[in-house]
Amino acid sequence: MSVTLYFLRSTEQKIAEDMLHFAYRLDEVAKTVDDICELEKYTQNYGLTNRDLGLYALKENKIAGAIWLRLLKEDDNANGYVNDNTPVLTIGVKPEFRGEGVGSSMLEQLILEAGSLYENISVSVLNNNKTVSYFEKFGFSKIEESLGKSPTDGTEVMTMIKAISKELVKRPSDGYDPRKWMD
Repeated sequence: MSVTLYFLRSTEQKIAEDMLHFAYRLDEVAKTVDDICELEKYTQNYGLTNRDLGLYALKENKIAGAIWLRLLKEDDNANGYVNDNTPVLTIGVKPEFRGEGVGSSMLEQLILEAGSLYENISVSVLNNNKTVSYFEKFGFSKIEESLGKSPTDGTEVMTMIKAISKELVKRPSDGYDPRKWMD
């Protein structure tokens, strides 16, 4: 069965909150988002700024995953933070849908949509070959000396960045703005 993608609207902040659990692997360490209050910054008031952008995926009539971008501030002390103009990407896929292309479908579409708003996007990933290689396939590059610790369990994470080429954005030049369709 194919994946259907929808814009993540401000009224659907609960989807982002639920998927944050899987984005930060809380299911693997028997914790909840409430256990790690510093994760709030990735979803709190999602969609209330016109610079938030996200998608969620439906597969088999169930929410399979979500992906979103947030502009954070330096004083947020967020993993993945590069600067005030580069949004941090968060992606979560429920375990039963992993390995089925859900994450890749969402990431490909979000990169296209983000090109109308941003020049770069960043992501904090586990510092292991599998995860780093996955994001490299989508054009992300490691930021050297960006190692940090995951708030989930203290494992090593690194920041990666992707420059978004305006040629990727296949939109009419008549002022298309994906945010118009979000609410």
